[in-house]
Amino acid sequence: MEYELTRKARAAILDRKNVVGVGVGFKHVGGERTDQQAVLVFVKKKEHADRLHPRDLVPQELGGVVTDVIEIGEVVLHGSRTDRSRPAFPGMSIGHYRSTAGTFGAVVKDRRTGKLLILSNNHVLANLEGGNGARARIGDEILQPGPYDGGRSPGDVIGHLYRFAALRTDSAEPTCKVARSLAATANRLLQFIFPSYELRLFRKQTGANLVDAALALPLEEGWIRKEILEVGAPTGVAEAKVGQRVRKSGRSSGVTWGEIVAVDASLVVNMGEVGEARFEDQLIATNMSQPGDSGSLVLDEHNRAVGLLFAGSAKATVINRIENVLRVLDISL
Repeated sequence: MEYELTRKARAAILDRKNVVGVGVGFKHVGGERTDQQAVLVFVKKKEHADRLHPRDLVPQELGGVVTDVIEIGEVVLHGSRTDRSRPAFPGMSIGHYRSTAGTFGAVVKDRRTGKLLILSNNHVLANLEGGNGARARIGDEILQPGPYDGGRSPGDVIGHLYRFAALRTDSAEPTCKVARSLAATANRLLQFIFPSYELRLFRKQTGANLVDAALALPLEEGWIRKEILEVGAPTGVAEAKVGQRVRKSGRSSGVTWGEIVAVDASLVVNMGEVGEARFEDQLIATNMSQPGDSGSLVLDEHNRAVGLLFAGSAKATVINRIENVLRVLDISL
């Protein structure tokens, strides 16, 4: 490109309110890059001209070259994704105080109260809770970073468990008092014969899950930001399509790209110590994740959310459809 910004011109633009950067590039129209050369002015947030002082307005041209104002949010130093950070950004480590660590997926809004909330997976924020309170309860401490990354209470508490979609596995601990009493009696007898063993009863369950999702309420709204690390803030939601390129920003593998290979998928997922769980209406992508990336928001090329990453294998990544996540948790992005 032939046009160059002088040091004086750069300083004049950077001195304006809300401006965080300036450079030379190509003008964007409707989110798409054109072939027209432009001076790109990067701002924290776009504001209407009548809300700015005349001296803070960005001129339509600079040195005979058209300008283009682009919103990128506040530019901050990116430390490790597993470090403690206030504010914390989506893409960083987070977890229930009894779990390991997953990914802070997004900042969302409670449709009932308007509160800003932290979105991730149930197995990240609610410790694989199935709904009987055996593994997690509303109000439990949420740590940033997660326990696996050194998060400890009380210094690293960022919020508390607020709402979750209970996980339905093929078997679950009984809630019936009779069954629990029977197990306790059997264990007292078992102690005389095999003192190193314990008997546990499980009840069989049927039915499938739509989402592995949960919410945390931050102690302070100023402790969280909407901008996803190295990706930026989501611009909306969209329906994923087969063959579509998508990306995520996760605790373990950072920003990675994949391709949607199937929609409306039903599959069985190994949930570890709580057994297997069946999921319906899922998205399957090429491998784009590692353990610890669970909870990452998955976005299309226009930064529109298409899903919430929750599982994977050596060759595939499994994603909850974003519409199901928003509906089940009663939230908006």
